[in-house]
Amino acid sequence: MLTPQDKEQLAKKGISEAQIADQLASFEKGFPYLKLEAAASIGKGIIAPEQADYLAAWEAYKKGDATIVKFVPASGAASRMFKNLFEFLGGASDVPATDFEKKFFDNITRFAFYDDLNAACLKNTGKDIKALVDEGAYKSVVAALLESAGLNYGQLPKGLLKFHNYTDGPRTPLEEHLVEGALYASGKTGQVNVHFTVSPEHRALFEALVAEKAAKYAAKYDISYNISFSEQKPSTDTVAADMENKPFRNEDGSLLFRPGGHGALIENLNDLDADIVFIKNIDNVVPDRLKDETVTYKNLLAGVLVTLQKQAFDYLRMLDSGKYTQEQVEEIIRFVQQQLLCRKADIKELEDADLVLYLKRKLNRPMRVCGMVKNVGEPGGGPFLAYNQDGTVSLQILESSQIDMNDPEKKAMFEQGTHFNPVDLVCAVKNYKGEKFDLTRYVDKATGFISYKSKSGRELKALELPGLWNGAMSDWNTIFVEVSLGTFNPVKTVNDLLREQHQ
Repeated sequence: MLTPQDKEQLAKKGISEAQIADQLASFEKGFPYLKLEAAASIGKGIIAPEQADYLAAWEAYKKGDATIVKFVPASGAASRMFKNLFEFLGGASDVPATDFEKKFFDNITRFAFYDDLNAACLKNTGKDIKALVDEGAYKSVVAALLESAGLNYGQLPKGLLKFHNYTDGPRTPLEEHLVEGALYASGKTGQVNVHFTVSPEHRALFEALVAEKAAKYAAKYDISYNISFSEQKPSTDTVAADMENKPFRNEDGSLLFRPGGHGALIENLNDLDADIVFIKNIDNVVPDRLKDETVTYKNLLAGVLVTLQKQAFDYLRMLDSGKYTQEQVEEIIRFVQQQLLCRKADIKELEDADLVLYLKRKLNRPMRVCGMVKNVGEPGGGPFLAYNQDGTVSLQILESSQIDMNDPEKKAMFEQGTHFNPVDLVCAVKNYKGEKFDLTRYVDKATGFISYKSKSGRELKALELPGLWNGAMSDWNTIFVEVSLGTFNPVKTVNDLLREQHQ
């Protein structure tokens, strides 16, 4: 099936023939739905703990020698953010007709990019925004915002767009993340490590913005920055398939590969030298006046993580020593089942030696604490208690595509869920001996996703890898903590920037 040219293409990407065979087999057989026990809720998988002790635990931890990193997926282009404006630009009407279009123009002076847009309009047309609007040239304004002759916002990543106004000038999401890092992720040396995953074509722009802005925030918060970047690896691309599940080929006969989705970033995360990693999406930021709440809950999540990690490490050392009582083993079982929410129905049937091996295996793996907000209808993955391949039940973040919506019981679980995942995680990625876990070993490869696309008028199937906070972290110890809805303020459309939280 694979030609010599195909094999050369694979070698350049660092993809093996076995990987291609597995991917094509996935198109053939699909991915199984996960078996669910219940949607997680307060008292059943989600905790709402008293904050004081955990906040103190994080403050104490930061005074140690651990390396803390803030990891921000930032490669996505902002094109979807401007979907409505692209439709207006290509539509028949020359004047705003929809509520969205009218709201954009009625409030245009409130956007942090207004001055830049005004300058672009003057450069392109010789007229400012007001003059263009007065004469009905609305599309000239939108073109200046979206197209390369103007600000090119339609093609830039969200991290580089101006989101928030301040007295000393507008800020981008990248800058807001630098400020956040200074507020909760600095270690005892005062160094703040921030890592952005970016697309190759935008990396130079990110680096230029960091070079321009980082010193300002370092001085303001009396810290130093170590800012790094990485790109999605070509080896994580996935082959596309035609409708017969054969490799989809371009017009020149070469194989068509597509990015593997955010699940590919488990490789980037795995490459970091860190003890604790905060993960948060690039567009979920707020101005300084609202940051206190965000910082408090980030500290809370981290405090829960290092507290539970310390307990797990103590138990692992005890089991390693061989010096423990039956009562202590029962205490460890309760910790695994009640604190780490990992349950095994037949645990009492295990022989002593097998029980100890089981407990070691469940304790000695990466750990994450995930913030969960009350469900107010926002799209996103949900928290569930799900069955794993080894027969255990544990906490998982699942997308609707992983749930059998034809099963009324499972559909009801998804629809009646009380919370959802805003991509707010704190991760511990080293073991009790200080060694890095190989995070790729904890991925559930049976949790990928197949979508339908087209290229040059031909239909194709695209394969997404298990999502970064879904199947890619399936075999981690997972704890869900309720966080305030005020910590979740994503910008999905340009008009979201008009919300009170972004003004």
